[in-house]
Amino acid sequence: MSRGLERRVVFRDDRDCTHFLELLEEVAERYGVMVHAYVLMGNHYHLLVQTPHANLSRAMQWLNVNYGVWFNRRHERAGPLFQGRFKSVPVDGEGSWALQASIYIHLNPVRITGLGLGKSERKAEGLGIGSPPTPELVKVRLETLRTYRWSSYLAYAGYQPRPPWLTCDVLWQRAQHGKLTPAASYRWQVEEPLKAGAGEIATFAEQVKGAVAMGSRAFLDRLRRGVKGNRREQPEMRVWQQLLPFKRVIEVVATEKGDPWEQFRDRHGDWERDVALWLGRHHCGLTQAELGQAAGGMSYPAVGHAVRGIERRRQTDPQLANLLTRLERQCVDIAT
Repeated sequence: MSRGLERRVVFRDDRDCTHFLELLEEVAERYGVMVHAYVLMGNHYHLLVQTPHANLSRAMQWLNVNYGVWFNRRHERAGPLFQGRFKSVPVDGEGSWALQASIYIHLNPVRITGLGLGKSERKAEGLGIGSPPTPELVKVRLETLRTYRWSSYLAYAGYQPRPPWLTCDVLWQRAQHGKLTPAASYRWQVEEPLKAGAGEIATFAEQVKGAVAMGSRAFLDRLRRGVKGNRREQPEMRVWQQLLPFKRVIEVVATEKGDPWEQFRDRHGDWERDVALWLGRHHCGLTQAELGQAAGGMSYPAVGHAVRGIERRRQTDPQLANLLTRLERQCVDIAT
């Protein structure tokens, strides 16, 4: 994804959006990039792409530079258009990770406060204090999604023809639901959550936040152990290589405490579990949902509450800050 400099608008009208998609088509042809999903959102865009030739940086640089030059000329402006280098998150090619990433991308136009799907609504739902949407609100959500022109969802859902440069077959197959057609199956995967509370679409959005990679533990381990290639192509390489298995964090914390993890994991009032979650969030590349599962079945809101609590205490408690620094050093030593 790329965001406009200082969050400024980068797609001012339909012509801007149309030209960007023309360039995206050229990227697919010029660099052999497989475009699986996209959405253009005013001041930023999201793409789900596959690069068989390991040329992501070259392809994205060409796209952003060419669009930026064209945009500046058309709108009589000067200077950078986008906010630094694009952000990229590797997605596991196995399982449902890519499908969920595409759903996250396609739900961008409706994930707003005005439709009851903003950050505060999703947070309230996660805490169990949300309420189901009214039929009228569901209708507006679906209409907004189905009429948003600058997204690949319309092609996936069968509402408009698929452009030749958009690869849909892979995700259509993964979205298959019963005897429905590929387009109907994908519609079901995306639109059903809109009929429920905000919490139904919050999980993957929470996982994406701050993630350096999205996938199974085996996928993260492969990134951590065996990332090869050009550092210019993969500037996140050092981060991936330092991803630490959560079980190692548990070992470090348990050694510090002097008790087995199982004895204090669920014990009320023990801060060590929250310290382990804080370390896991910063060093394991796991989502809050995955951390909760690894910690014995905690909900992701509970994990988030624990991590934020430790972070607040770290700012005012020098003893805790020193402890975290010491444990982090041990974790990094293990990881390297």
